[in-house]
Parts: sequence; C-alpha cells; structure tokens
Amino acid sequence: MERPDLAGYAARSVFSRGRKHREMFRDQRPAFERDRDRIIHCAAFRRLEYKTQVFVNHEGDYYRTRLTHSLEVAQIGKAIARRLKINEELTEALALAHDLGHTPFGHTGEEVLNRLMEGYGGFEHNLQSLRVVDELEERYPGFNGLNLSWEVREGIIKHSSPYDRPVESIGEFLPGVVPTVEAQLINYADEIAYNNHDIDDGLKSGYISMAQLEQVQLWHEAAGMVAANYPGLDPERMKHQTISAMIGMFIKDLTQVTLQNLKDNQISSLEDLRRVNRQVVSFSSSMAAKNRELKRFLLENLYRHFKVERMRVKAERYLVQLFETYVKHPTLLPRKYLRKMEDVGRERVICDYIAGMTDRFALDEYKRLYEPYEPV
Repeated sequence: MERPDLAGYAARSVFSRGRKHREMFRDQRPAFERDRDRIIHCAAFRRLEYKTQVFVNHEGDYYRTRLTHSLEVAQIGKAIARRLKINEELTEALALAHDLGHTPFGHTGEEVLNRLMEGYGGFEHNLQSLRVVDELEERYPGFNGLNLSWEVREGIIKHSSPYDRPVESIGEFLPGVVPTVEAQLINYADEIAYNNHDIDDGLKSGYISMAQLEQVQLWHEAAGMVAANYPGLDPERMKHQTISAMIGMFIKDLTQVTLQNLKDNQISSLEDLRRVNRQVVSFSSSMAAKNRELKRFLLENLYRHFKVERMRVKAERYLVQLFETYVKHPTLLPRKYLRKMEDVGRERVICDYIAGMTDRFALDEYKRLYEPYEPV
C-alpha cells in the first residue's frame, strides 16, 4: 500500500524490523502509517500545543509552540521526501515524534532537568521521547508505550541538531551506524523549520527587524527575489514571501546535494546506506555557510534578547523549585506516579512528571504549591 515509485534506498514497512510487542491489527495499514497515526493520537503529542518554542505560551497566541513546530517539520520533511522518493509516512512519523520528550519552557527546561538529574541518569530529550513512546504512554492492552516500529524508534534516538546529539549507547539501535535517509532528513527539516519560523516570531514580537535581517546574506538574496517579482509589496506580505522563498531555497539545495551524495556513494538500497555508513543528507557548502550566518544572527539578536533571557531565568526558578519540592515531599505527586517509584526511582519519576508538563501546567502547579490563596 506504500508508494510504488519509492527509491531503492527508501525504508519500506514490509521490510521493517518490527515491533517489541506482538499485536493483532484491525486493518492493513503499512507499519509507518500506523506509527504516524499512533503518535498523532497520543497524549504527549497533544501536550506539545502548550510547550515553548521560543516564546512561553502565555506571551501570545500567535507564536509557535512545539506542536506547530512539529507540524512545520512534517510539512517540510514530506516535501523533501517526495522529491527524494523516500518514505513519506516514516518521515512524517519521525517529524511528529521528534519533540515528544521535550520539557516545558523549551531548551531551558531540558538544561535544568539534566542538571537536577545529575547522578540519576541525567536528562536528554531524545531519550525522553523514546521513553514516552516505549514506556510512558498508556493506551494499549498488554504493554506500555505505543509499540512503534524499530525504524521510528531508531530515528527518534538518533535525532541530531545543534541542541542534541544521537545517543549511541543503546545497542538495540546499531550504535555508530547511520539511520535511514528519512531519519537523516528530519535533522535538516527540523533546522529549516525553526530557523524560518523563529524569524517570523521574532519579527512579530519586535525583537528583530527586517532592516537587521538585511545584513544576513540568505535573507538579502530571498528578499531581493521577492522584491523583483512583486515591486512595492507591503512589509507584512514581504515578510511572509521572503520566509517562503528561503524555505524553498533550503529545500532545493538539500534535495540536489542529497541526490548527488547518494549517487556518488553508489547507494541504491538501505543495506548500501548502512554499509557505506555516511550521512548522505546535507546542504551544499555555500548553503551551510549561509545557514550558519543566519543561526548566529538569531542567537545574538533573538535567543539572547534580554526579554527572552528574563523569561528563561524565571522558568529555571519554577522548575528547580518544583523538582526540589517533589523530592522532599513526593506525596504531592498524583498517586499513579508514586506507584512507579519502586521500579524506576523517585528522581526519575519526578523527572518524567515535570518533563510531561506544559508551560501552563507548570506555572499553575507553581502557583498551587507556593501561593497561599491559590486553590490546590
């Protein structure tokens, strides 16, 4: 039932290494399509709606959240997958799952939990995403988790970005061996999505301006193309059209370079990819340089903006106090979490509980615990 024109190096459901738990299915959906559907319907995916991307949820309804980010990664990933003739359902499943383990308050939450969990196994959001789909979701009879295909689970644990690195210590997932082309693609679709939507959110907030962006080569080139095609375009439409043009430039470059890499390395099957063991999805050297310049601009002008920093400091305080209070008084946790402490330990249960919180829930929990007139 998958596309008949998939390339030889594409992953196919029929050749999947399977699931951890045997199941009886009600229909004949391909494995990766079923995985995508399970991810969409799980609680952790819905909670992404109220988890920070750059701006905390209460700062405005316009800004991206982890949910809208994941949807944009899926849209960009599928667009590239179609051009590469690889498996769109696997690509989409990986895009929608890649942030399931993310904490409230974005990367601040991850850094805080990792520090608080020192001596107890630490915290890393790819590992937490795998923990969500393997253990923490409770939907099916006979097992915990979503029982996803091996290829989806491998792609989750080997996801790589400037904020996370693949966890190579889990022997089940071929340590030191590259994942599927679909999994490699998600690393770039993730970066394309957040670079461009963070520009949009940064402009909307007023923390950065289009005049500042004109110093960035990639923006300058894309804006020049838009201005040539649509002279006199108003600033709001100019912004959206320039961001769209930049996404198109990224997709075109990535597709061309990846196809050439596959050809140069004589990769015509998934087995060839594992044997050659090279990352084949990449930008050209010139696009990679432009992308680095764009990322430096966003780091200096948006992510380190003093108002973003103020919220980061407040979020850190909320999470540290919640964690320390639960450690000292674990009976404040819901009963189902207390029952898990014998199996995985107090700190890990508390970490799971906090990591699963939305921004809004964490703020409300902080008020319930520390403000005397707030209902508990």
